[in-house]
Amino acid sequence: MSSTTDKISGVANQAAGKAKQGVGKAVDDKELEAKGAVQEAKGSAQKAAGHAKDAVKDAIKK
Repeated sequence: MSSTTDKISGVANQAAGKAKQGVGKAVDDKELEAKGAVQEAKGSAQKAAGHAKDAVKDAIKK
């Protein structure tokens, strides 16, 4: 994946994860809350990977 794709996917997964957590909390569904937390963490990791790819590209250009 490109760095931009990683960052966009990461933000989308973070948002979806937060939404799942909110719904899980609202309906008292601990499993849905947990799945949301996992998805949010995955999104954070994807976003960080995108930023890391950009940093490597910038370092190579110098």
